[in-house]
Amino acid sequence: MRIGELAARTGVSVRSLRYYEEQQLLSSTRSAGGQRHYTEHEVGRVELIQQLYAAGLSSRTILELLPCTEAPSAANSDAALERMVQERDRLSEHIAELTRTRDALEDLIACNRYHRDLAATPA
Repeated sequence: MRIGELAARTGVSVRSLRYYEEQQLLSSTRSAGGQRHYTEHEVGRVELIQQLYAAGLSSRTILELLPCTEAPSAANSDAALERMVQERDRLSEHIAELTRTRDALEDLIACNRYHRDLAATPA
């Protein structure tokens, strides 16, 4: 498939796909005319890259982890496993922070509703 179809199927811009290639996160073959061509496999890879970016991982970190998704092995498992644990722990802490913020916001909402309802009640 060509780059436009990959972009359409994954919801990722053509510009982003070119960036992924520049960062060595994605690869393509080239036609005689220089057009990029991708296999079906790249659809899942782009989706995974998007998930990892959305989770806050850098392109460098993603590049370190991608070999483990292709072929987990003893050769790349120790360093990659440690990196994945670090990223998981970082995400868990971020989730905890977001939960605390959401809970504080929920308390503020409840307090404001209470005072709004109190003010609306006839004396």
